[in-house]
Amino acid sequence: MRGKFITFEGGDGTGKSTQARMLARRLEAVGVRVQLTREPGGSPGAEIIRHVLLSGAAKPLGPDAEAMLFAAARDDHVRRTIRPALEIGRWVICDRFTDSTRVYQGILGQVDQRLIRGLERITIGDLMPDLTFILDVPVEVGMARAKGRRGRAAADRFEAEGLEFHRKLREAYLAAAAEEPQRCVVVDASAPKETVGRQIWNIVGARLDPVTTPVSGHGRRHEIGV
Repeated sequence: MRGKFITFEGGDGTGKSTQARMLARRLEAVGVRVQLTREPGGSPGAEIIRHVLLSGAAKPLGPDAEAMLFAAARDDHVRRTIRPALEIGRWVICDRFTDSTRVYQGILGQVDQRLIRGLERITIGDLMPDLTFILDVPVEVGMARAKGRRGRAAADRFEAEGLEFHRKLREAYLAAAAEEPQRCVVVDASAPKETVGRQIWNIVGARLDPVTTPVSGHGRRHEIGV
């Protein structure tokens, strides 16, 4: 039986990585085997491209080129990590996926939607998440969290954008969620992480019923840099 595919989306500082890890632990506790991964990255080739993108080295090339680099990373990630895990029955939990490209490059970067959709057809085909959580916090809260998380380290390519960029980003994510309510669920992530985690677990239970899912696949969960 094919595994389920869950993604976490949202702006910086919304708690995507934290909630992805918490959900993975809860699923494993009820006997579901989990592949925890991220984008950009999640496979050897994609991790190399991640460095290029988040360092800002590709920014001078423009949003079209960035979109194509994200697509190249996603292609490697899907072929080498996501599809193989799903095919052996593991549940895949991914920190960011196609919605990030649609929002960051498509809406904010104004990349032609025909290019965005064309890249999706090439890289993922019919592989869309079964469930996507869009974590939402006020922009000022998210930026403060992101700053606290990185400490003295430099902000990455997208964290370094200004307040107006992040406000538009939040609006774009909420609009994207409204377009696909059957897949996307907006979660108020300004509450304590335990409260947010319980809400997410309840939604997963109601929509995907992991408790009655047959366990399949072999070996230990493999995390790639999450």
